[in-house]
Order: sequence, then structure tokens, then C-alpha cells
Amino acid sequence: MTQNTTHFGFKQVATEDKVKLVRGVFDSVAGRYDIMNDLMSLGIHRIWKRVAVELSQVRAGYSVLDLAGGTGDLTTLFRKKVGDTGKVVLADINSAMLCTGRDRLIDRGLTDIRYAQVNAECLPFADNTFDCVCIGFGLRNVTDKASALKSMHRVLKPGGCVIVLEFSHPIDPITEKIYDFYSFKLLPQIGRFVANDEESYRYLAESIRMHPKQDELKTMMEEAGLERCNYYNMTQGIVAVHRGYKI
Repeated sequence: MTQNTTHFGFKQVATEDKVKLVRGVFDSVAGRYDIMNDLMSLGIHRIWKRVAVELSQVRAGYSVLDLAGGTGDLTTLFRKKVGDTGKVVLADINSAMLCTGRDRLIDRGLTDIRYAQVNAECLPFADNTFDCVCIGFGLRNVTDKASALKSMHRVLKPGGCVIVLEFSHPIDPITEKIYDFYSFKLLPQIGRFVANDEESYRYLAESIRMHPKQDELKTMMEEAGLERCNYYNMTQGIVAVHRGYKI
């Protein structure tokens, strides 16, 4: 009997092992995740996140699910948009990241956020619950992306949107060469010096290269039932925001 496999970075691993391996990566980097994001992106990740939230078009009173919410940057931005009458759920599969995010949001004075440790492939929420489901820099770590997109579509209210903010693929060869050098030569060294973890950041670079390209992800969203799907490249395609609606 052939064993089902999937990719973990550039490696092939048993499908059932990937969740455990990804958990190990984020258990390792949780404490220094924010400072590493600033170093890796030169702070530009804050702009990418703001653009994603603006594209969601959420308003006061909306309910938002922030999947792979990590340390809570997107949750903070969504909370400002939905106000006191809205609801934001910070969700992550990794308990270390979720606890780090909860502590930081409480430190910011946000005491009305809800938290859930969930697997994006099988969300434990009722149909038609959220006005917006956002997954930021997390879809590439999901084992079964198609199942996750279908699950997001299911819990979304009619008229609501899914936002996928993710590292993507540069749209010109010069940017691609520079990005490859940075990702595979410099990024693991930054991880080693700052987070004392070279291998986790090598995996993160590899996982970006294995993520579907922009048009492929758009097609996957459509196959999951989302409509009016489109994407917006940022920083020459290094990052893209995909958006699709439940009609």
C-alpha cells in the first residue's frame, strides 16, 4: 500500500506527519516571531497586513475569523474596523502562537477578542457564521489547502469574503533572483543569529516556493465555491492578497 505524502518545504513527508512538523517550527519561533517578521520584511509586513484588511472591506458590527492569527497583528487591525459591536476570533492550530497572541493582545488592552485552537481544514464553526475569514501567512503551511478553502467558504456568510494574505511568487526575473538569494542565503542566517534557529527559517523559505502561484491559488479558491476571485500583487509579487466572495 502506497503511503500518502506531501511536502514539508522541499522534503517529502508522510501526510499525517506534516501537522506535527509545522507545529515544531512554530513552537520554536513563537517567542521571536514578531521581531523576525520585522527583520525579514524590513517592517513592510505591516503595510501588507493593512492592505489586506482594507481589501476585506469589513465595517462596524462585522464578525471576523482571523485564521493562523499568530501574534495578533491582523486581529488588532480587524478589531479597530469592527468596533465594539463586532466580533473577532483569533484562531491558530499552534498553541504556542495562540498563547503568545493572546498575551500580546491583552497587553494592548484588547480584552474582548475570542480565541480558538483550530485546524483550518475542518473549522469547528457553524455554517454562515462570519462576514470575513482571513488567513495571513498561514495557508502555505496547511496540508490540504483545498479542504481548508472549502471549510472557510462553509463558515462564511453569503456576501462575505475570504482574504488570503500570503508570500507568493515574484513577477519579474530580477526580483526573483534577488529574492532567491535573500531567502536561501541570508534568511536562514538571520534566523540562526536572532532566533537561534536556522532550520525553521530554511523551512519557511522553502514553504514559500512550494506554495501555489497566484493564478493557481485563484483557481483553487474558485473550485472551493468562492466567486469573483481576484488577487493583488504587492512588492513585485513577493506577497499577494487573494480575495473571493460567497454569493
